[in-house]
Amino acid sequence: MKRVVALFGTVVLAVSGALSAQAQDQRRSDQGEARKEMQAGRVLSLREIEQRVLPQMRGSEYLGPSYDSTARAYRLKFIRDGRVSFVDVDARTGQVISRSR
Repeated sequence: MKRVVALFGTVVLAVSGALSAQAQDQRRSDQGEARKEMQAGRVLSLREIEQRVLPQMRGSEYLGPSYDSTARAYRLKFIRDGRVSFVDVDARTGQVISRSR
């Protein structure tokens, strides 16, 4: 029985490690895609997006961005009073798509 539990634990760790690596690869791919799109002039730079959105989020701490290459959108993450919120921004226009609270 102990061998079965140990084997199960090993399988769970291997699968979770593979999923984590896959998520990291996707983030790297999205970052590279954002860079290519910006250099081609198809999307705004992250700095331009941040300059538009950060002043609207006074009182919140900025935690960082992520980029979705499929949607061509940035997701900016904030925290205020222990609550995390996201602002999704169209990378082509800089317009806010949605806000979560």
